[in-house]
Amino acid sequence: MRISRIPRRAVAAGAVLAVLLPLSACGDGDEGGSTDTSGKIEGKITFQTWNLKANFKPYFEGLVDEFEKKYPGTEVHWVDQPGEGYADKISADAAAGTLPDVVNVSPDLVAPLARAGIAMDLDKAAGKYEKEYLPGAWKSHQIPGTEGTYAFPWYLNTGPLFYNKRLFKDAGLDADKPPKTYDQLFDDALKLAKKSDGKVATLANVPTIEDFGRYGVPLMDKEGTGFSFNDAKGVELLTKYKELYDAKALDGQALTATPESTGKKFLTEAVAMNPGSALDLEKFKKDAPTLYKNIGITPQISSTGKDNMYVMGVMVNARTKQTPAAVAFAHFVTDAQHQMEFAKKVAIFPSTQGSLDDPYFTKQDGKEETRVRVAAAKSIKTAVNYTPVLFSEQMKVELRNAVARALQGKESPKEALDNAVKNCDRLLKTS
Repeated sequence: MRISRIPRRAVAAGAVLAVLLPLSACGDGDEGGSTDTSGKIEGKITFQTWNLKANFKPYFEGLVDEFEKKYPGTEVHWVDQPGEGYADKISADAAAGTLPDVVNVSPDLVAPLARAGIAMDLDKAAGKYEKEYLPGAWKSHQIPGTEGTYAFPWYLNTGPLFYNKRLFKDAGLDADKPPKTYDQLFDDALKLAKKSDGKVATLANVPTIEDFGRYGVPLMDKEGTGFSFNDAKGVELLTKYKELYDAKALDGQALTATPESTGKKFLTEAVAMNPGSALDLEKFKKDAPTLYKNIGITPQISSTGKDNMYVMGVMVNARTKQTPAAVAFAHFVTDAQHQMEFAKKVAIFPSTQGSLDDPYFTKQDGKEETRVRVAAAKSIKTAVNYTPVLFSEQMKVELRNAVARALQGKESPKEALDNAVKNCDRLLKTS
């Protein structure tokens, strides 16, 4: 997928779930291969990526050529699908039995494929490679209530927070010690709002499922049968955000905020903290030099000690006719050497062990891009994907609406989250 910045939820998976889950009865193995990779690596396979051809055509053509030279007798046909409608395309191909042998997926896309018996269990087919990847990345393609791992982890992304040192100083806060945990964030935000008479908010975003995860809220039961973000800790988090909202420490337009609008708030120094990227840093330098001189970079707010990461994967079709070649190529794409090569072409991070210790991710060189890359790489080693793989776009909307009702005082935080969990559980059962 296009990777200048990985969105929080890349696609709506509801359509995929609706089409694919009924296919589980078809997953009897009659239409394709097995998890046995002991045979000769040969034959024709198709590899599908997600909106990557426009910017990275030479890289992938070189990757295919290299694999074919390493394994004479193989032929890899590379296809790239546009970002728009990718979930629908996967669901249609899966239903028709035309899904490529190796497919670029996100965790929310692989979940219904795994349950339908279409995604290959790599614990069985390629478990020997698990040690090559970061533990959190390998686990990101595991499905609650289902045994196995259903995609090789590929590229990762995360992002530090930018904060405005001047605004912190003006509020009497230590600009060199920004908040790290949610409790520290809430304390600083209330002080900053009070000092500025409500003119400067600390945050411009309402809490998402990732915030609940980083706060330490259990999001879902281990069986994958129901959500649990309405427990006491979840209610506590939303209650704290309600306090921020009432004190104007949370921007008044947070309920309808977009990444663009929150970025503008930060640019104009109306908000003290905001997630960003190296591209934003260059923009600040050009368009807001006063802000740029006061920019601080800090890890994501987390009370668990682990940041959130977004992850892409490479899945093997369980019905491939060329299991040895398909598994070998999926591993080839995601091995340490090739992930490192790809990471140096775009702002993403490898999911392989040891790669983040490379000087590319640890040494400063005075460039703005490097400042952000080093800060993000430091946190991603232990980061996890907090968003449950079964948390669909519809469920995301349910949570956002519940948060809005609580912040506006239409429901108590407990009532709002109870209703959100009830509706998300209903969607889970009917998807």
